[in-house]
Amino acid sequence: MNDKFFMNAAIKEAIKAAKKGEVPVGAVAVAENKIIARAHNIREAKNNPLGHAEILLIEKIVRKKILPSWRFENISIYVTCEPCPMCIGAMREARIKDIFYGCGNPSLKNYANYKIKIEGGMLAGECGKLLSDFFKNIR
Repeated sequence: MNDKFFMNAAIKEAIKAAKKGEVPVGAVAVAENKIIARAHNIREAKNNPLGHAEILLIEKIVRKKILPSWRFENISIYVTCEPCPMCIGAMREARIKDIFYGCGNPSLKNYANYKIKIEGGMLAGECGKLLSDFFKNIR
C-alpha cells in the first residue's frame, strides 16, 4: 500500500460526506501500513462544530481502544483537505506522526479576519500553581 492508496480511501470518505450534504472532507488513520480508522465530516448532521473528519477520526481510535495510549506517535493521517487550526491542534495534542492532505483549505484565508476576545492573566497565580503542583506530584 502507498500514499495514493490511503488518500483514495480518504476520498471515499469525503464522497460519503458529500452524499449527506456535508462539506466533503474525509480522513483515514494509518498504522503499520494499514488503515485503522476512517471518518468524514458530520458537522451538519450532528449540529456540532467539532464534527470534522480529523476530530472524529481521533475520537473513533480512542473509543475503540485501538491504541494502548492517547499518544498516537506511530499514526499517519491522510485527509482530503488541509486541516483547520482546531484539527491541527488536536492532531498535535495526540502526537500524530505525519499528516498528508490533498487540496488547500480556502476557508483558512478568512481565519485572521475572525475576531474573538482572548484575555489572559485572570487569577494566573492560582491557575499556574494548580498545574505546577500537579506536575510536581506526578514526576
